[in-house]
Amino acid sequence: MCILIFVGNNGETYFNTAALVSCVQNFPKSRGPVVGILKGFAGLSGAILTQIYTMIHTPDHAALIFMVAVGPTMVVIALMFIIRPVGGHRQVRPSDSSSFVFVYSVCLLLAAYLMGVMLLEDLVGLSETVTTLCTVVLLFLLLVPIVIPLLLTCYFDDSCPAQESLLPVPQKEETGKSGESTEQHEVILSEVEDEKPEEVDLLPASERQKRIAQLQARLFQAAAVGAVRVKRRRGPHRGEDFTLMQALIKADFWLLFLSLLLGSGSGLTVIDNLGQMSQSLGYSDTHIFVSMISIWNFLGRVGGGYISEIIVREHAYPRPVALAVTQVLMAVGHFFFAMGWPGTIYIATLLIGLGYGSHWSIVPAAASELFGLKSFGALYNFLTVANPAGSLVFSGLIASGIYDYEAEKQAHMHHNIRSSFWRMLSGARLHDEEPLKCEGAVCFFLSSLIMSGFCMVAVILSVILVYRTKIVYAHLYQKSLT
Repeated sequence: MCILIFVGNNGETYFNTAALVSCVQNFPKSRGPVVGILKGFAGLSGAILTQIYTMIHTPDHAALIFMVAVGPTMVVIALMFIIRPVGGHRQVRPSDSSSFVFVYSVCLLLAAYLMGVMLLEDLVGLSETVTTLCTVVLLFLLLVPIVIPLLLTCYFDDSCPAQESLLPVPQKEETGKSGESTEQHEVILSEVEDEKPEEVDLLPASERQKRIAQLQARLFQAAAVGAVRVKRRRGPHRGEDFTLMQALIKADFWLLFLSLLLGSGSGLTVIDNLGQMSQSLGYSDTHIFVSMISIWNFLGRVGGGYISEIIVREHAYPRPVALAVTQVLMAVGHFFFAMGWPGTIYIATLLIGLGYGSHWSIVPAAASELFGLKSFGALYNFLTVANPAGSLVFSGLIASGIYDYEAEKQAHMHHNIRSSFWRMLSGARLHDEEPLKCEGAVCFFLSSLIMSGFCMVAVILSVILVYRTKIVYAHLYQKSLT
């Protein structure tokens, strides 16, 4: 259901954020795959809606605007009657792995199918009947994932002992206990986190729990006799629930934000200017590269969530490790754009698309792990500000300024040559009022090198975040670091 909401609400940030938050809360131990799949379909929704509009084949552009304006609301209204609340603490099932594999297979099939249809429409041209048939197949592929909840509802046994409790079961307080004792208990637990040696977090899970229990018992005993004075807790620790204001004063949050700004901002700049970049390198069919980067963006979002989940689940490494790797790939892609070697635009488009898409499956999952799910909606919406802010800096100031400078320089050069030629023939003066246009690799050479350098800065920020949070991930995923 969340997939349909994301596809139907292309551009509707409120609906997409609500769907993302609810799905992450319902599947807290599959955050990477869930975020990757949802964000992937959000990135692919533009191509899906374009294909649907192509099937309608109406010359009235108001119909397209009406479909985009009314469609999201109709999708939400249609699905609100069949969505039911689920227990997030009962969401680990033996069939989860096979279910995610099935959805991933559908994602790959859908991406390949859309790529093929768009290439056929651009290069060959399809009749109205064939376009309608292709759109019907597309809608069928979108509805295929509904098979999973139907099968689970009809055949899954709710009493299966393999279900895992993800959230701590609240213990009932005795009637005679006062609120003061409960508060003291929470303060003691906070004191344990502050006073325990760092090497405790590096121990295996069983040994670590034993050492923490011993330290907690000693603190309780000392506090009871007044031997120690327990400090009051000043805020949540990493991995607990933060509010937005609490997160804004943490260095980890700003490291994540700045890394996202530099990485996704440079990627969005390439996506926005890909038409001009391909034209400047001598390619006439620019729409092919635009279609390709959309598919790579989709695969990056889906694959980034899957790979980052393997990293944290199998090895207990911090999720920003995957973020650093994707930013290295983006730096290489920007370097290929700067060089402008023959054929490298295909490799650069692949690397930039995969890297940019991966940011939007890795960062939300990492934010939910480090700062909790209680205020995840506010945290996620604040992190999304990094995307337009990065695009404003890289595209609005750097890339456009350098492009205009090179275009003006080429225009003056051409104008001087042509003016001299006309003066030799007739003494006339040429008035060239054509729009500025830059040709050659020089148009985006400097801006691509700058973005490549900033991607390496983003890698450094991600590595710092990895170093600061490695103990947190070891604790969250019950692994020992060696």
